Amino acid sequence: MTMPLGGLAAIADRYDGFILDIWGVLHDGVAAYPGTIATLRALKAAGKRVLLLSNAPRRAGPVAGQVARLGIEPPLYDHLLSSGEAVHRALAERRDPAFATLGRRFALLGPAGDLDLVDGLDYRASRSAEADFILNIGPLNPEATLDDYRILLEEGCRRGLPMICANPDLVVVGHGRNVLCAGSYAARYEELGGSVVRRGKPDPAIYAEALALLGTAPGRTLCVGDGMPTDIRGAAVAGLDAVLVAGGIHAAELGWPPQAAVLEALVQRYGARPMAVMARFVW
Repeated sequence: MTMPLGGLAAIADRYDGFILDIWGVLHDGVAAYPGTIATLRALKAAGKRVLLLSNAPRRAGPVAGQVARLGIEPPLYDHLLSSGEAVHRALAERRDPAFATLGRRFALLGPAGDLDLVDGLDYRASRSAEADFILNIGPLNPEATLDDYRILLEEGCRRGLPMICANPDLVVVGHGRNVLCAGSYAARYEELGGSVVRRGKPDPAIYAEALALLGTAPGRTLCVGDGMPTDIRGAAVAGLDAVLVAGGIHAAELGWPPQAAVLEALVQRYGARPMAVMARFVW
């Protein structure tokens, strides 16, 4: 049974570590949500370990810089992990079978200005007709649609190119509305018959790394997120408790307080149940 929760203070004593989603929980891409800074301060004052876990398709450093500009600075948390960092590491090490056989030329789905995943690595962008794989970091702008990349996706399928998806999120909340992410293009690629490798939530490997950094036991670690297919399902697969923030990407569907039948429909759709649901990330 998923219980309604007024704030984290009611359950904080049960946990030593907190794994927090960033976009949709702490901020909306423009500003930190009301209560975010105060809640992070309260967690630290209570002696809790805090890790920010993002499906951002950028390395951890730039993500930390972005949240710092919104007032979420390192003293408020202990560690930050990103799916982009995981992709960079996998491309560099090439130990993962999905990466070991990749060629060195990629067709980029996304803005070149945000591409730091291959910095210092022996990979280069090329035309899709010459590429060995598609590197998907998400659309060029918030107004992009699935059709904007139809030619690239269709040609990639025709040539049998694998896709590396650096952000499994389908959408994020930005400027008061849902904005497509790399995960939506990965899903369309699969619909067309393409092969996709994702890194980030809900991959259990990234939670293992998060727990190692936090140094907390799984039974004493809580995940907080706004996405059922990534945050809540990822926590479930990793064997961790999770709280769903209703004011994120599922806000229009859930409302507040959410009706039991609506919440149960989400649970059944994604095969994961949060232990609690709260309107916003508040103490």
